[in-house]
Amino acid sequence: MMTLLCAGFGALILTSVHTERTTERNRRSHDANMRAIALLARGELASVHAEPGVAALQMIDPVGRVVAASPNMRERPPMATFVPLEGRMGRTETLCDMPVFAPDCMLVSATLAPRQDGNWIGYAAAPAHPWYVSGRLLGGVLVGSVLLIGFTAAGAYRIVGRALRPVDTIRAQLSKITSTDLGHRVPVPGPRDEIHDLARAVNETLDLLEAALQRERRFTSDASHDLRSPITAMRAQMEEALLHPDEADWPVTFATTLDSLQRLQAIAADLLTLSRLDARCAGTRKPVDVSELVARELDRRLQPLTITRDLAPAVVLGDRIGLVRLLTNLLDNAERHAVSTVAVSVRAEDGQAVLAVSDDGPGIPAEERERVFQRFVRRDDARAKDPSGTGLGLPIARQIAEQHGGTLTAEAAGAADDAEDTERGACFVARIPLCHIPAAP
Repeated sequence: MMTLLCAGFGALILTSVHTERTTERNRRSHDANMRAIALLARGELASVHAEPGVAALQMIDPVGRVVAASPNMRERPPMATFVPLEGRMGRTETLCDMPVFAPDCMLVSATLAPRQDGNWIGYAAAPAHPWYVSGRLLGGVLVGSVLLIGFTAAGAYRIVGRALRPVDTIRAQLSKITSTDLGHRVPVPGPRDEIHDLARAVNETLDLLEAALQRERRFTSDASHDLRSPITAMRAQMEEALLHPDEADWPVTFATTLDSLQRLQAIAADLLTLSRLDARCAGTRKPVDVSELVARELDRRLQPLTITRDLAPAVVLGDRIGLVRLLTNLLDNAERHAVSTVAVSVRAEDGQAVLAVSDDGPGIPAEERERVFQRFVRRDDARAKDPSGTGLGLPIARQIAEQHGGTLTAEAAGAADDAEDTERGACFVARIPLCHIPAAP
């Protein structure tokens, strides 16, 4: 950019000086012509001579003869043939084909002198300036431009280098980070600028990556443990039966193995569901009336316990299959822990559809209400009541709610009806934004 600016300013300087010098020489040539015309008026043509800044003079009579000239142009043909334009007294041209001055170009000024016997013309020639005016001027412009460009380049290099030094530090720290070591963080520079924001964004991203990696490692460990248990049980049962085939109760062995296979199948299905949810593979979103969906699911569901319902219209934009899975997981969990009654309610509140599933079981301590949404986490009472459970039902339900822009939380059963909180019963509340459908005209 500085090179372009210097080239532009240099061209402007050279053009301005060239124009000024050319105008000055044209003025001198015109003055010399006017003095020669004055001599012509007094009859003193023999006194015509060149002046400082003027190389040659000639006076041409009306018939085209050279009647007076400076010493260097005597006995030579007219130096030019052009005449001033009609209505004007003077004209200047640049001529480069004058034999007496070859190979230089000359500024030739023609001045008209009207007389009784016709129009006389005076020609005055002065050396034309080259485009660069002079070597000294061109050299000064070039040297000044080179120095200015050099200082600008050095200053820009230093300033940009200092500004980008934190980037090099960030790059060095990032090169130390591997998939097995995400503990490094990049230094955040003091000035609040773009690099400061970049460093903060990088650290936040690294925090998210480390949390995701830890979550995946924990998930893999828990999944391996839960998959290994039924596999180990099946292996032990089959090895024992093969060691004593005559004493083995094969129907019981097959039934026990089938139970383990069913648990493996349930775990695999839940893992597949979680992987799809993690990949944000959402189904088709359509307006769904949550109360109507809950009513249909409850009508077709076998009800070993008393299930009460309190359903009010609440339409959300969601995936019907996903919402059914969310409801099913909450109902299964409630029936597993309930003593005699499960309550299901749907209402619209503060722009959200609120689905609450509560039971009259032992409840969940307040300090564990968030822990139950971790994958493969199962409380002791849940393992005792359902040994074949996977510990993935509630995490799947919460992830479905979050994919619909909502939340799923665990509360005390009394909080669902705004009653006084008690130690008995648990209530899982899903909140999903309502879908506003324009009214029909």
